[in-house]
Amino acid sequence: MPLRVALLSYRSKPHSGGQGIYVRHLSRELVRLGHQVEVFSGQPLPELDPGVGLTPLPSLDLYREPDPFRTPHWSEFRSPVDVLEWSIMITAGFPEPLTFSLRAWQHLRERLTEFDVVHDNQCLGYGLLGLRRTGVPVVATIHHPITVDRRLELAAAADWKRRYSVRRWYGFTTMQARVARRLPWLTTVSGAARDEIVTDFGVTPEQLRVIGVGVDVDTFQPATTDEVVPGRIVTVASADVPLKGLDDLIEAIAKLRTERDVELVVVGKLRPGGAAEQSINRLGLTDAVRFVSGISDADLAALFRSAEVAVVPSRYEGFSLPAIEAMACGAALVATSAGALPEVTGPDGHAVLQVPPSDVEAMTGAIRRILDDPALRRRLGAAGRARVVENFTWTRTAQRTADWYAEAIEAQKRARTC
Repeated sequence: MPLRVALLSYRSKPHSGGQGIYVRHLSRELVRLGHQVEVFSGQPLPELDPGVGLTPLPSLDLYREPDPFRTPHWSEFRSPVDVLEWSIMITAGFPEPLTFSLRAWQHLRERLTEFDVVHDNQCLGYGLLGLRRTGVPVVATIHHPITVDRRLELAAAADWKRRYSVRRWYGFTTMQARVARRLPWLTTVSGAARDEIVTDFGVTPEQLRVIGVGVDVDTFQPATTDEVVPGRIVTVASADVPLKGLDDLIEAIAKLRTERDVELVVVGKLRPGGAAEQSINRLGLTDAVRFVSGISDADLAALFRSAEVAVVPSRYEGFSLPAIEAMACGAALVATSAGALPEVTGPDGHAVLQVPPSDVEAMTGAIRRILDDPALRRRLGAAGRARVVENFTWTRTAQRTADWYAEAIEAQKRARTC
């Protein structure tokens, strides 16, 4: 039976960051399966495919480029929620999960008869509890608990002022845990993420369904001709934060540069003054590391095809879309064993060379091994492509998600009749 889905996303970067990618591809495949999907999003807005509806729920957009943490003009304030958003931001908190959920509640409570299910993507704000009280089934995806990011940033904090700032910024995670415990239908993308959510958010395993995400295997496919650029290493870092381990990879590049010409291409933005920029300057790698951002899926696929090695250096991943995108393109992959990465990429030596997180020597050695062994590079690439095609497509993700919706809707109907 066709379903009417309200898909919520508090921010939906189209070209980087898992939330925007998830929203675009899941909504497209649900529509292809015959369902009706309307996306509700704050800024940045997603890119969506034909047939998917979009209703913007505008915020004050306080973190927009090129002026993040901006001061809005008084005329931009339209509601008490806007005042709340501004108040939290100027006191060093991150307001968007809460304020987006309140805007979604205000908007959707007038339209709930139009939808069979409301699907929240990682927001977990208090407004969802208001929606749930109306009787509509409310389900949520938790890609991973943001408490993991908080722990890693606290560990990297240099002094008590920075630690206080981190705790204040991540204050919204307390709300997310409270909301998650009160939503009976949750999904996440891997067994590793499920275990972290159970531990950090205090939900029960029975609340969680594991539904892996996917890749567009037609766009992300191996080269038909030899497109590889000798010495090119590619990674994706949607943010320069400790979680992503980009500074570890930069250290490995510095070691490799002492023996050969290599180039690191980072898909993401260089954060001025961040750990990556500091490492690049300290190691004299300004001519060896290049950042690109805002590229299309086709351009990202071409970049992966041009790489001799793709690397996922993360200190934690709840899933890792870049890993399966690289594998789908037949790129030889080096990845850490952090979080869900072994679950996603498979056993060491089959479709990936695995290294311990933050082990720069092991990462350097694995990259060197692939650079020196074309046969190994071809074998890893072919095995990676086969693993993705078998396990990680958006069609598979959408079908499993639709089945999960149907179960939640049926459970809600049974609860009403009891």
